[in-house]
Amino acid sequence: MKSTYIIGEIGQNHNGSVDIAKLIVDLVARPVRDEAFNLDLRPMDAVKMTKRDLSEELTDSQMNRIYDSPHSFGRTYGEHRAVLELDDDAHFEVYKHAKSKGLDFVETLCSIGCMSLLKLFTPDKLKVASRDLTNLPLLATMAETKIPIILSTGMAGRKELDDALDVITRYHNNISILHCVSQYPTAPDNLNLKSITYLKKHYGQYCIGFSDHTIGISAPVVAVGMGAEIIEKHITIDRNMKGTDQQGSLGPDGVNRMIRDIRIAERWLGTEDIYIDPAVSSAKVKLERSIATKRALKPGEVITEEDIHLLSPGDGFKWIDKEKVIGHTVVKEIPANEIIYQDAIN
Repeated sequence: MKSTYIIGEIGQNHNGSVDIAKLIVDLVARPVRDEAFNLDLRPMDAVKMTKRDLSEELTDSQMNRIYDSPHSFGRTYGEHRAVLELDDDAHFEVYKHAKSKGLDFVETLCSIGCMSLLKLFTPDKLKVASRDLTNLPLLATMAETKIPIILSTGMAGRKELDDALDVITRYHNNISILHCVSQYPTAPDNLNLKSITYLKKHYGQYCIGFSDHTIGISAPVVAVGMGAEIIEKHITIDRNMKGTDQQGSLGPDGVNRMIRDIRIAERWLGTEDIYIDPAVSSAKVKLERSIATKRALKPGEVITEEDIHLLSPGDGFKWIDKEKVIGHTVVKEIPANEIIYQDAIN
């Protein structure tokens, strides 16, 4: 059984608070259990934060525009973004908390200026947001660190992906590619999960996964069934909190159910074979059919095909073996509608 690498994306759901970010880490690290089968399941593997350098984010006109929204944390969009940004030391604090919980830490770096964060700590993986797949200078700078890189394809076609890979592979090949659709939430007709099988076929030298922006938990589970090895999903402690990403994220119950269903799905996949599992042996004996008598048969009678039919349980002769019964002599009485066993015939 191969374990899916599950990333809980904090994004901006911390609302500018280190304490909220730590609470999301705690949520991600909770143990997961399936009571029906008495299974303790592997929790999430990692949390992900996003670091922006606001001097490299948007044009001045966009940063200064009035941001009149119920989810706004400031009068202008720049002021709003400033509230939601945690500095390098704050990211380091959340990193240490995640590590104390046994989680990997993934960091999305949105500009070259954000590389200052690496002076404090080394994330387990670096993430390239969909918007930056064509930001080739940033990709080169990130790749130079030799830290494993995850790419999201939410705004990319094959050319954009190939250009990005061409830059990164000059430095290393430890790359993961996540199918993604940059629509929040993603409409059902736009998700196109078959992109996962396309990526596995054409980019199979890399780890292929899925960054999910749909509502609910079904899409990640289906993605795992299609071969996704990484799942990324936005997480929050409360979907009713202020913030544009909160309602499209998973709250505590959703997180638990998604992890449970993914871990169970991993077990569902099994091996590429067809066989009789030992778990069905009792059902096979109880329910499968065996050759039985249509009428009472007395010692000395020779059994004909007209004398037999099929009944449960399944611990007698099968129809494929009917020649072991037809034409044989009864040696002890067999009542009607009972299984014919070897010791009753010769």
